[in-house]
Amino acid sequence: MSTNIKTPDDLPEKPGVYLLKDVQDNILYVGKAKSLKKRVKSYFKAELEDPKTRVLMRHFHHLEYMVTDTEKEALILESNLIKKHLPRYNIRLKDDKRYPYIQITSEEYPRLLITRNLRDDGSYYYGPFTDVTSVRSILKLLKPVFHLRDCKRMDGPCLNYQIDLCPAPCSGNVNKEDYQKNVGRVKLFMEGRHEEVLKLLRKEMEQAAENHDYEKASVIRDQLFSLDEVMEKQKMEFNRSLDQDVISYAVDDEVVVVVVFRVRAGKIMGKEDFLVEGAQDNHPKEIIAAFIKQYYSGPRPVPAEILLPIMIPDEKLVSRWLTDKIIQENSDNSSKKSSITLKVPEEGLEYRLLQMVTKNAKIITNHYKQAKGALLDLKNYLKIPRIPRRIEAFDVSNIGGKLAVASMVVFEDGKPKKSHYRKFKIKTHGPDDYAMMREVLTRRYEKLTVSGGKTPDLILVDGGRGQLNIAKEVLDSLNIKTGVIGLAKEFEQVFIPGVSIPIILPNNSSALHLLQSVRDEAHRFAVTYHRKLREKNMKRSPLDEIPGVGPKRKMNLLRHFGDLNAIKKASPEQIVKVTGINKNLARTIHDYFHRGTE
Repeated sequence: MSTNIKTPDDLPEKPGVYLLKDVQDNILYVGKAKSLKKRVKSYFKAELEDPKTRVLMRHFHHLEYMVTDTEKEALILESNLIKKHLPRYNIRLKDDKRYPYIQITSEEYPRLLITRNLRDDGSYYYGPFTDVTSVRSILKLLKPVFHLRDCKRMDGPCLNYQIDLCPAPCSGNVNKEDYQKNVGRVKLFMEGRHEEVLKLLRKEMEQAAENHDYEKASVIRDQLFSLDEVMEKQKMEFNRSLDQDVISYAVDDEVVVVVVFRVRAGKIMGKEDFLVEGAQDNHPKEIIAAFIKQYYSGPRPVPAEILLPIMIPDEKLVSRWLTDKIIQENSDNSSKKSSITLKVPEEGLEYRLLQMVTKNAKIITNHYKQAKGALLDLKNYLKIPRIPRRIEAFDVSNIGGKLAVASMVVFEDGKPKKSHYRKFKIKTHGPDDYAMMREVLTRRYEKLTVSGGKTPDLILVDGGRGQLNIAKEVLDSLNIKTGVIGLAKEFEQVFIPGVSIPIILPNNSSALHLLQSVRDEAHRFAVTYHRKLREKNMKRSPLDEIPGVGPKRKMNLLRHFGDLNAIKKASPEQIVKVTGINKNLARTIHDYFHRGTE
């Protein structure tokens, strides 16, 4: 049930969720209640103690409520609505870093993938990992060990089956039960329960040897060897077997950061940090409680124990919710502990671990604070209308106008946002750096204008007054109003529109250091792309220009003759002896190298 009302008198004394709204029907706040009537009445007192609530009620116009059967259902619904609508006066978990995760899909024959999107689709997710290269390395090791399929469509045995990387469930070469055994071992391994996996494999290897199935035993032996290699990569281990998430926080002025360490089977498996919005005036208990509800409401795995710096309100209710969640997720694994404990450690290893997480949160808070200070300095130095939370920077790279490319890098809150980087192949004939910069800026911001996207707070072009003028012309033609500057490398001069003399920022200025980091990153990204294209171009051969000669025939020709000069000198009768080359193609290849010589 969902109903709009203006006073709490008509509310039922039942559990549910309430949404406080303004006159434009925007959601200001979402809350849950054991009794809707009693909870909402507390907002209508003559004197409200909480300053944040007083400001909230000045904007209040009406409310909507939804009745639930239980308080636990209300808790889940509250969390989902906060994540969906991000109300201004709620504590909001800002989770936009999109770190990579390892996903075991929920398909009949699951796959092992890398993903940056967590969906509540029945899949298992492990992570996050801060380095996608390390994730690829893990998958590279795990796939040949556990033989999980890699293909999107199961349409017959593929190359992976031929080289013994996949058991080909698509053609019935492996039954579902055996395949799921391997899936279960991957899950155990990703949860840090390595010894259980090794024990299962050793037992299976011994059984295969007893049955004189030596081929199977040797395959398992290789699996054990590969797993030992993977396990050597573990960085930190404790003396006891822990299966926990350790959560702590730090608050500094307007910055609130929450950090989570994931500990599985005594090993720290990863770390996540979150900037929490709308939490500055809230008690730490409320911050941690709101974080837990939003963090675990998605498809993240729930451990048996959660360590906290301070106990939250509704401890028992949250514990029951998480317990029910883990029972549902592990209905196929009865061996996994399903009761969830929330705990505030006061001594020993767990206390020291919590202190380490708190220290991490404080360090990250300081980073955010420093970045905010640098951004505020930039706004004042550059006389731009907004704090430049999002900066887009451009650089062009070419040699004499050939293989010209451009880069766009993005910094948000003083940090690179690599998922938003873009690279461009320049179509303008060069050398003409101004025309090339005009092209890339036009392509970027015409597309942004058409899509209705948000413009950055600051645009930086690598170069002096000339490059800045080009940028200003492009932005004016598209009626885009935002900050734009040119940064010349030789003397670190900052050029801004309408000011004839460049600005020189102090050498020790954090604002200058930030601009230099952005500019240097744009340069690095452009040069890397240009170098990659140049290397690719150098690998091209005249053989690539001959119709009918693809990569495979090209390799066959080079293997047969040894080098390009030998191919040029060969007769059609000699060329036709190469695998995959017929008489007509042999004549075409010969004629290509002897045009104008007859």
